[in-house]
Amino acid sequence: MLNDIFIKPFVDMFTAPDFLLQVLWEGLVSGILYALIALGFVLIYRSSRIFNFAQGIMVVFAALTLVGLHAMGVPAWICVILTLGVMFVLAVSIERVVLRPLVGQPDIILFMATIGITLFLIGLGEIIFGGENKVMITDELGIPTDSLVLEPWGGLLILEQKDITAVVVAALLVVALLAFLNKTRMGRAIRALGDDHQAALSVGISLQQIWVLVWFIAGIIALVTGIAWGARAGVSFALEVIAYKALPVLMLGGLESITGAIVGGLLIGMLEKLFEIYWGQPLLGGNTETWFAFVLALIVLLFRPQGLFGERIIERV
Repeated sequence: MLNDIFIKPFVDMFTAPDFLLQVLWEGLVSGILYALIALGFVLIYRSSRIFNFAQGIMVVFAALTLVGLHAMGVPAWICVILTLGVMFVLAVSIERVVLRPLVGQPDIILFMATIGITLFLIGLGEIIFGGENKVMITDELGIPTDSLVLEPWGGLLILEQKDITAVVVAALLVVALLAFLNKTRMGRAIRALGDDHQAALSVGISLQQIWVLVWFIAGIIALVTGIAWGARAGVSFALEVIAYKALPVLMLGGLESITGAIVGGLLIGMLEKLFEIYWGQPLLGGNTETWFAFVLALIVLLFRPQGLFGERIIERV
C-alpha cells in the first residue's frame, strides 16, 4: 500500500514522461480557466466587498446568450458583440436594481442578493433558451478543432488546438486586465477601492461607476470562459458547477489577490489532474477531481487562513 502511494506514482511519471506532460497540459488548460473565473470573483470583492455567488451562472448565461443568438440566424462575431452588450446591460441592471438600494447593508445581505441574482438568471435562462444541452459555435467563431501531435522523448503528446486557443486567449485577457488595472485611471480607481474603501470614496471615486465596470468585466470574463468550457464540454447549466471550482482557488490564493487567483488556478488545475491520474484512479476508483481542490484548499487554510497570497489581518482590541 505504501509503495502504491509513495513510490509507484513517481516511477510511472519517470518512465512515461510524455504521458506526464499530457496530464500537466490538461491540468494547465483547466487551471487557467479556473483562474479566469476566480478573477471575476476577486475584482468584484475588491471593489465592493461583495462575494459574487452569481459568477458561475454568469458563465452559463453568457454562453447560452451567444449560442441562442446564433440559433436565431445572427452571424457568430455579431453574436459576440451582442452578448457583450447583454452583459453590460446586466451589469447596469444589477447595480441599479440590486446593489444601489443595498448600500450600507451588512455583507451577508449583499451576499444573499447575489444568490437571488443567481436564481433569477437560472430561471431567465431556462425560459429564454430552454434547459437542454447546446453545442458551442466553435467552427463559426473560427476556433480550430484539430489536434497537434508531438513526440517528446519518442512518446506521444496530443494538444487540442481549441485548448491551445483557450490558453492563449485567456493569457492575453489576463495581461490586458492587469494592464488596465495598473495603467488606466479607472483601473487605478478599482485598485484604490480595494486598498481603502473610505479613502477612495473621499477623493471622489464613483462607487456606482466602479460597480458597473467591475460587473461588466466579470461578464467579459464569463463570456470568454463560457466559450472555452463550452467548446470542451458543451453549453448547459452544468457549467455552473464547473465554475464553482473557482471557490477553492480563492481559498488557496486569497480572496483579494489577483496574483493569488492566477497562481491558485494553475496550481489547482494541474495538481487535481496529477492526483486523479496517479493516485485517484489506481487507489480510489477515480472521480477525485470533484473534491480534491476543496480538500487542498482546506489544508492550506489550516496553516494560512488568509490564503497563500492574502494579507494577514491584524485586529487590535
